[in-house]
Amino acid sequence: MIKYQNIKRTFDFIFSTMLLIISFPIMLIAGVAIKCSSKGPILFRQQRTGKLCKTFTIYKFRTLQVETSRDGHTLSDMERMTKVGSFLRKTSIDEVPQLYNILRGEMSFIGPRPLLTRYIHLYTPEQMRRHEVTPGISGWAQVNGRNNISWDEKFKLDVWYVDHVSLGLDLKILFLTLWNVITRKGINNSEANTMPVFTGKSETINYN
Repeated sequence: MIKYQNIKRTFDFIFSTMLLIISFPIMLIAGVAIKCSSKGPILFRQQRTGKLCKTFTIYKFRTLQVETSRDGHTLSDMERMTKVGSFLRKTSIDEVPQLYNILRGEMSFIGPRPLLTRYIHLYTPEQMRRHEVTPGISGWAQVNGRNNISWDEKFKLDVWYVDHVSLGLDLKILFLTLWNVITRKGINNSEANTMPVFTGKSETINYN
């Protein structure tokens, strides 16, 4: 497994560099569209938990309005979603800035999705094992339910991935992820909220 992880890191570095160069025009257009359509920063930044429970900052294109309330009413994610943000989510372009996280070695193309740092104390010892590998843009849980599975189910899939990680499995996940993007299966859009707060109990999640 260690040998494969070294090969995987080399692959991640080379292809994230190539894709950052190739996708630069797309990122430039997306950045301008975000800036022209709503107030606030172009990028969304958030602290996530990575391999061996190390904290890092994840990057995405901002898809929501900065304001969280209006006229005393707390706005839902659906209400805060911008038209540009909806398009970015439907096409998964909002995830492109994470190529920088991959280049830095904080993430991989394939692996358990990194979660909020405040959840770390809620995991069981078995669930904590998801941090034995580098987190990814897409993972086994994302291609096996993503928006319609409980936290417990998701964590079981993440740990299963840790125990069975291989080139063949990663290629399968990559293929299924591309297929989901093309068919828009499980992709967040303007009618979907971001994932609910994890409380340590079984819940249905909408994972972004």
